[in-house]
Amino acid sequence: MTANFAREDLIATAHRMADAARGETLRYFRTDHLQTENKLDQGFDPVTVADRAAEQAMRAILAKMRPDDAILGEEFGTATGTTGLTWVLDPIDGTRAYMSGTPTWGVLIAVGDDTGPKFGIIDQPWTQERFIGGFGVAEVQSNHGTFPLKTRATRDLAEATIFTTFPEVGDEVERAAFHTLAAQTRLTRYGMDCYAYALLALGQVDLVVEAGLQSYDIQAPIAVIEAAGGIVTDWNGGPAHNGGRVIAAANPDIHAAALKVLQQTIG
Repeated sequence: MTANFAREDLIATAHRMADAARGETLRYFRTDHLQTENKLDQGFDPVTVADRAAEQAMRAILAKMRPDDAILGEEFGTATGTTGLTWVLDPIDGTRAYMSGTPTWGVLIAVGDDTGPKFGIIDQPWTQERFIGGFGVAEVQSNHGTFPLKTRATRDLAEATIFTTFPEVGDEVERAAFHTLAAQTRLTRYGMDCYAYALLALGQVDLVVEAGLQSYDIQAPIAVIEAAGGIVTDWNGGPAHNGGRVIAAANPDIHAAALKVLQQTIG
């Protein structure tokens, strides 16, 4: 896995999948033929024809290029492999944003092993921005050019910008912890889905704090943010690649300050 040829093959495969998913998601975005279903009997957890088409397109590429790797995808579950590598796919992270026509959703692709992701892509097809991290790469490719990713330098919580997707973060305890932390920052923003993690890697924001995540929600952001110099853990400071409560920070100092507040609040 660490050999140069293996890394190049994994990177090439990831880009092929991102290209394929980009085509499928753009086929339906901001159109009047987007079909949507609700996964839940109670509540609202949407899935669209674009989610399924994008994941199927990515799986088809893996079947040709990396047939022996395992897969974990949001829409079509797991497929076993024999190489020790797993591709973790979220065809549209931010389906609610996608349905609403806002360009803050993205395609998430990660590859790694049981210890976590080694390489990841956050792709925003509509803006044509591709955030890439791992195997010595940390860059964003866009119509404006290709630029290195680098997280922000240390700053106080009082100067920080913090993101989360929903104001109703997790359960009651998690919600209280987030809002206690957010109250100590300069600016709180909501609703960016995976694009918030991309902005953190780009050096635009300081913290992203969420709860109730799945592996496919966070593995690609972990790879991208860590490659850019940031840190991603759970709320105990441990590994976050299995999801749950997640804190992503621009640097270890602001991570420590934010983690202290969360832990004091949740006890």
